[in-house]
Amino acid sequence: MGINHDKIISYLDSLILPRDEVITKMEKLAVKENVPIMDLVGMETLLQLLRLSGPKRILEIGAAIGYSSIRMATALPDAKVVTIERDEVRFKQAVEHIKEAGCTEQIQLVFGDALEVFGEIEKEGPYDFIFIDAAKGQYEKFFTMYEPLLAENGVIITDNVLFKGLVAEMHETIEPKRIRNLVKKIDHFNHWLMNHPDYVTSILPVGDGIAISKRRGER
Repeated sequence: MGINHDKIISYLDSLILPRDEVITKMEKLAVKENVPIMDLVGMETLLQLLRLSGPKRILEIGAAIGYSSIRMATALPDAKVVTIERDEVRFKQAVEHIKEAGCTEQIQLVFGDALEVFGEIEKEGPYDFIFIDAAKGQYEKFFTMYEPLLAENGVIITDNVLFKGLVAEMHETIEPKRIRNLVKKIDHFNHWLMNHPDYVTSILPVGDGIAISKRRGER
């Protein structure tokens, strides 16, 4: 008998404990305004990886409305989170949400394009944990630019690497062309990352697909 993936996700969602009022409000806003935040199962997986690794300094590329940064800060009260957002509307929403969640001392929100604010981000490094969740077509550039700021035993997580499962489809059949081109870029990134000479990576089919990368230990 085949496994019904949607039923499994619904079952896992039902097991996740209720979130506080601020988080629940943000989840509803994301649905209303079509903000691409992590789904519940993917978010819980990310938080568990954080609890296991216990980072003190976290870099997030792609704050959106501040959802992930607040969840990470709440899960790790002793960690400092630096997060970047280039969209002015989302940035302002993130500022308000971070204040409302009482995380202003723990989360440093940087306004700008991640490809242009490296100097500011570098000052706060190195980072024990880097979370890439911004423009998918720029993943390789983000990874290449920011991986030098990773601490020796750090971890890099990249979200949305399965992109609704489309990376496993015949690319030429995907419409519209804009989505087809994006799928090709993500697929290229996945192959590039899996063959990276300095990192070993595993991709988990959780949420929209998360890639977990760590520096190679072997010589």
